[in-house]
Amino acid sequence: MKHFALAGNPNCGKTTLFNSLTGSTAHVGNWPGVTVDKKEGVYKKCKEPISIVDLPGIYSLSPYTPEEVISRNFILEEKPDCVINIVDATNLERNLYLTTQLLEIDVPVVIALNMIDLVKKSGDKLDPSLIEKKLGVPVVCISAAKEENLDALMDTAYNESLKKRSGSTVLESGALSHLITDCKAAFTGLEIENPLFHAIKLVENDEIEVGAHKDLVKIVDEFKKTFSDDTFGSDLEAIVADGRYQFIAKNLSQAKTKNEKAPKEKLTKSDKIDRVLTNRWAGIPIFLVILFLIFHLTFSANLFYFGGLFKDVSPSFEGSIFEGLLWTADGINSPGVILQSFVINITDWLTSVVAGWLESAPGWVSGFVCDGILGGLFSVLSFVPQILLLFLFFSLLEDTGYMARVAFILDRIFRKFGLSGRAFMPMIMGFGCSIPAMINTRTLADQNERTATVRVIPFFSCGAKLPILTAIAGGICEIFGFPNVDLITYSMYLIGIITAIVAVIIMRNTTMRGAVPPFIMELPNYHRPQFKSLMIHLWDKLKHFIKKAFTIILVSTILIWFLSHFSWNWSFLEDEAMDQSILAGIGQLFTPLFTPLGFGSQLSYKFSWIFVVAAVTGLIAKENVIATFGALAACIVGTMIDIEEEGGDVAAVVAMIQGTGITWQALISFIVFNMTTIPCFAAVATAKGELTKKEFRGTIVFWLVTSYLVSMMVYLVLSWWWTCFIFIALIVAAGFGIHYFNRYRDSKEIARI
Repeated sequence: MKHFALAGNPNCGKTTLFNSLTGSTAHVGNWPGVTVDKKEGVYKKCKEPISIVDLPGIYSLSPYTPEEVISRNFILEEKPDCVINIVDATNLERNLYLTTQLLEIDVPVVIALNMIDLVKKSGDKLDPSLIEKKLGVPVVCISAAKEENLDALMDTAYNESLKKRSGSTVLESGALSHLITDCKAAFTGLEIENPLFHAIKLVENDEIEVGAHKDLVKIVDEFKKTFSDDTFGSDLEAIVADGRYQFIAKNLSQAKTKNEKAPKEKLTKSDKIDRVLTNRWAGIPIFLVILFLIFHLTFSANLFYFGGLFKDVSPSFEGSIFEGLLWTADGINSPGVILQSFVINITDWLTSVVAGWLESAPGWVSGFVCDGILGGLFSVLSFVPQILLLFLFFSLLEDTGYMARVAFILDRIFRKFGLSGRAFMPMIMGFGCSIPAMINTRTLADQNERTATVRVIPFFSCGAKLPILTAIAGGICEIFGFPNVDLITYSMYLIGIITAIVAVIIMRNTTMRGAVPPFIMELPNYHRPQFKSLMIHLWDKLKHFIKKAFTIILVSTILIWFLSHFSWNWSFLEDEAMDQSILAGIGQLFTPLFTPLGFGSQLSYKFSWIFVVAAVTGLIAKENVIATFGALAACIVGTMIDIEEEGGDVAAVVAMIQGTGITWQALISFIVFNMTTIPCFAAVATAKGELTKKEFRGTIVFWLVTSYLVSMMVYLVLSWWWTCFIFIALIVAAGFGIHYFNRYRDSKEIARI
């Protein structure tokens, strides 16, 4: 099977072409040792099946970003049979810069002039034969979005793959050409493949090339001495780049002719839209409104707050398995809640059916199957619809070109505490689910910035944490007389955001020091999303979520069930006797560790372990915290509390409060701990896949230490308000300490240089 590579600038239509060529055969993984997406698929309409790799979008083959290094190494080391260079026909000069570099490699190249439909629509004319003549490689005009002329492109690429091609360069005149020729001869003498490409990169003082061929660097230095200083100057890389652009301007500018009859618009449609959406003052409020609508349509059980109209109305489909699907007494369900409710109704029905089949079986068998296996599977499945819908909304915004604008307008804010604008979207996605949010950090080029972002994403409370917040807040209000549940809930969200900001500032000034990477982003024109591309993108994300979630959560849920239903002598325990279980014993062992947080040994001894166990089960999936309360409350009140009933989760919390004697300060501390500690196992598994082993180990420690310290601080300040002055003094002292230590370290660095 032949192997083709797709290479091109960001926003040139490369991924659209890949999806159109590969369709359902496409799959996504990671490059070996790198967390950047690797997209592969098979094209089946040629003389033989062709494997296609979609390289990351790049502007050059210089080692400025991980994406550029990946693309460069793949072409040089994997030696594809043909490279299809996708060029945006509406912006030739910028796109052809990469083309001039690809031509220097000993590999067949075919240029695909994409978006030819937009060129025709504007009335402009394009001469592909001129480009073909000047560059010496085939040129095919296509429209990836409309799937025009794709078969002709692949036929041309297949025919070229049967030929051998030696690299050629557009830098063919003057002293620079002599220097390149000498360097190429040296590489040829050493029998190094692609000598022309390596020679030009060495002339550019490319860090990879210099590091690999230190002995050849002196050829460049010696050759420069034979010319006057003003011939080359000190920046050969700039001279090479200028030579490429000069060639493009001189030889290829005539390939495209503007429509002289077209009306002279000072502003394009995209520019006019950007005047509003990227406005200095209106841009951020507009984005916040859009963000609110996304989360409202995904998670709200009271769509647009029409709940008052349904107080006396019966739930939809009352009496069926679809009861409450469209509306309840709380109001109209959002699309996300409708989808989730549909799945929950189906899974509840399936569980009841299985429970009926196992009615005559021993209690432990029924519990294992219904609670251990089905409970684990269905707890994950119930969140898939909302996650899928959230992915869809964000994919729509990304595919239209709006997401690039969001990162741009927020860059100036994020830069003040050590991140670029690119980090905002992963953080915001964390309000929905940490898993896709962590995956989305792949857009961050700087590894320190990426690691810091992954670490603080769990602090942006996901949808699974909301039941914890509302249930405990409801219990606090009912027992301790607090007036407003929402005030507690919103305060907890605020604490999570503040914790994330402070943590980033500390990391970027200590272990992850460094300048904020420059934020250079091309803003693509607004365009309609492509349905096929959206669906393929959505399926890729969904597969990743299901794979991670089903494996980790299922196994963990089964394990927790066994530990909570068997004693140390392995005798089966009913729900009412869970305080004698292995899990209870483990919980009692660790309760002293949580005493400074308010929910440890100071609680009623018999049930002091309950909040510790709930926090532990929350590590598997945050939904387990309230489910654990419902199950363990039976140990206190003697009867099982159905947390799925209206107010059942609050009732479970109330029982826990009454049975343990926990204070409201400790309950707030418990919420904060669950918000900032290690996220669910599925998110942990995702973080492991996105970070190096060393970074992942450090991240686990970071989550544990941060959650412990922040929870302890909250508990102490709420219990004894005057302790806030102690913490303020400690924070100020730490800030000064970090500042002066960095100054000392910087002075040592300067002295060493």
